[in-house]
Amino acid sequence: WDLNLEPNVNSTGHLIFDTVSAFLQHWPNTRYRNGHNLIPGVVPVGTLLYHGRGDANIPTEPQWTATDPEHSYAFCRGSKEEGCWQLTVVATRPLNVLYFDGSSAAKMIDGPMDTQDIVAWGKIIPEWSFNEKRRLEDLCAWGVKLGLDGFVRMEMDFEIMLCDFRVGVEVASFLNLKSNGRREFPPRYPPPDPSSFANNPFSEVIHSGSWHNKFPGDTRIQLDYARIVSFYDTALVPSLISHRFGQERWYHRLDGISEQDAAAFMVRLEQAVTTPHGLGSGVDWTSLVHVIVDRYANRLEMIRYLLNDTDVEELRTAKRVQTQLKAITQPYNLNSAVPVPNELDWASPIYEWCSETHTKYIVASLELTVSEQLILDSLYETNKQICRVATKMWAQGVLAGLDDVVEAPVAKETPTALLSEWRTVIDKLMAWLDWSVWITCRPACAFEEYCYLPTWPF
Repeated sequence: WDLNLEPNVNSTGHLIFDTVSAFLQHWPNTRYRNGHNLIPGVVPVGTLLYHGRGDANIPTEPQWTATDPEHSYAFCRGSKEEGCWQLTVVATRPLNVLYFDGSSAAKMIDGPMDTQDIVAWGKIIPEWSFNEKRRLEDLCAWGVKLGLDGFVRMEMDFEIMLCDFRVGVEVASFLNLKSNGRREFPPRYPPPDPSSFANNPFSEVIHSGSWHNKFPGDTRIQLDYARIVSFYDTALVPSLISHRFGQERWYHRLDGISEQDAAAFMVRLEQAVTTPHGLGSGVDWTSLVHVIVDRYANRLEMIRYLLNDTDVEELRTAKRVQTQLKAITQPYNLNSAVPVPNELDWASPIYEWCSETHTKYIVASLELTVSEQLILDSLYETNKQICRVATKMWAQGVLAGLDDVVEAPVAKETPTALLSEWRTVIDKLMAWLDWSVWITCRPACAFEEYCYLPTWPF
């Protein structure tokens, strides 16, 4: 339990943790649009799905549906005289779906479509980024044999590509609606004048997508975390390690994957898809991951804020930061951990308990699927790094005489150097974690405004 030992530079545990915490949430999957995870799930019976079109024909081939009517209405194209048609179908049984994370419906050549290319065609074909009809047909040709009913993707809002409108759904309504006229999609560039955007149906798609910005996201798709398969799994896909090395996360994609790794991934994916829903260990991985995010996100942000508050005297700043660090370590602050001058090893038991408490029972007592083990390892690695940094900073504060509970073994001087080190350390930790909960509009948006990240196609 070395407080100075940092994670391996090629580790992806924190990336898996962050993407798992972001599933089916619009904001983080817009921020990092190149998805790396595929997760089977179900759409519950009674769920409504919407399909906008220019005629009164029910689709006889694979087609797209939206989870929100605002999204489908943007595709409800027809003349003002004839109107347009909006088909609403309802799930008559749980629909088996496969979720592609990221902005997986963004028709772009630099990564958002990579995971679908691998599944549909076994390789990445950038020039087919707009070949949506063939993509859906080939995905369905592969998936229907395995029991899939459709595929979940995200652009301005979430969509479900249904393979057969005669299976698992029935018509709830098929309405002839007023149309605002025919519109091209995607919109021509440059984007429409912002002053006229409020009257554009695509503005309502962006609005409806924003309802799912943060956790819990779009809850109409229920994912089975015990069956996740990830291209960030370095044991399953080692060929991508060198391609990611030294790159900003924005540029992570599947370009460069070996044929062997792509084939191995597909074997694992087909095993996951054909495994019945809900056969995992019973661990609520969603809650467990968000326990970590909820406990640390605001506090780490507060620590960074305090460290950069230049209007406060240094000693007071250091003590305010120490108060936050004490709150993080308090549940594990053993009475037997007694400070020793000029060293930090005395705090190692606190670091150990902080790192292992959330996962100790699961590791010792439960039989996990391969996918659950991947999530567990990512959660453990992420939590361990937070605990390492927080415990070390707290112990340094104790030795500097900043703690109001644990006495320092010897008196220390003004903490100028310590504050400088802490700023560097906390910035590095938060950059490594890279949680999207820290990305927001400041100040918060008022009425007639909404916080927005550029996304396909705007």
